[in-house]
Amino acid sequence: MIRSLIINKYLFNEFLKTIRNTTLLFFCLGFVLNLFEEINFFKDFDISLYLPILLSALYIPSLLYEMFPFVVLLSGIWFFIKINKSDEVTAMKVSGMSNLSIILIPGIAAAILGILIITALNPISSVLVKKYENIKGKYEKDLDYLAAITSNGIWIKEKNSGKNIIIRSINLKDKNLMTLTIYEFNENMNFIKRIDAESADISSFEWKIKNAKIINSEGEIIEDDIKILSYKSTYNLEKIKSLYSNLDTISFWNIDDQIQILKERGYSTKDMEAKLHRSFAYPFFLLSMILLSGVFILGTNLKDNNLAYIFMTIITSVVIYFFNDLSSVMGKTEKIPIVISVWMPIVIIFIFGTVGAIHANQK
Repeated sequence: MIRSLIINKYLFNEFLKTIRNTTLLFFCLGFVLNLFEEINFFKDFDISLYLPILLSALYIPSLLYEMFPFVVLLSGIWFFIKINKSDEVTAMKVSGMSNLSIILIPGIAAAILGILIITALNPISSVLVKKYENIKGKYEKDLDYLAAITSNGIWIKEKNSGKNIIIRSINLKDKNLMTLTIYEFNENMNFIKRIDAESADISSFEWKIKNAKIINSEGEIIEDDIKILSYKSTYNLEKIKSLYSNLDTISFWNIDDQIQILKERGYSTKDMEAKLHRSFAYPFFLLSMILLSGVFILGTNLKDNNLAYIFMTIITSVVIYFFNDLSSVMGKTEKIPIVISVWMPIVIIFIFGTVGAIHANQK
């Protein structure tokens, strides 16, 4: 019993060291690649190198979160190759351990890491991404056209005929923005007038504003009870419905609140619900990666063929990525329910890995 606990602790700690080294490698690679992108973005601005470095540092934790399942897959393969080539696996089997128990210890470690990442590190990375967007947004060239969904309603900013327009609506109902207010400013942002309306049909870029009244800068009503008023916008129903903040800026703990806000505003919540279920599935995804890596190494006879391991890792990563992407697209297009689109690839990978681990256990 004591010997088993010592071996389990050894496997747990050694796997965490492998994860640490692989994560550091991916961090450095991602940082350098993203740094080049940031430098290219700021090539027309008179800034120091400090800003691209800062933005890369803020963005990389979020990128690592997305890449971490593949970090775990690579770490698992690296770890199992190491203990297999050093004949530690043979020694563990002599002490009474099976291939399945050797695979499960790193699997448990990966699942625990997944829970910690979702509950503790994801909120931190979401704050960093938000900071990244706020800093970089100051240098964006398309700030004349912005839109956002908040607890106070739907907000749109655009330029129209040389004027600055700010639009606020309570919510979106079918193809109509409800309880609409349009604020009109000149180029110097001096207030000109506002339009209050019951609703606006935004099925096309030519909005049909219903039951409107126009109020001047002095607060006087200059036109009242306008049945239909035409307004040309850069947004239509399709563009409005696609308005989402960067999902990476939303913490795991805030997803449910964001879903409620979107429902109240009349927006589709498919993307947000998918993010919530992906968060729940994350620890199982990491566990599945370990099961796969254990099956590849301990369930095959490729002990001295490193090229085969490399090829197998690349192919597996590509297949998993496209399988997840295909399932996600089917969910967004409502071919299958969102819950199934998120969980189906992970469940299939988990079942395949479990069956393979059981087979490897018999060797």
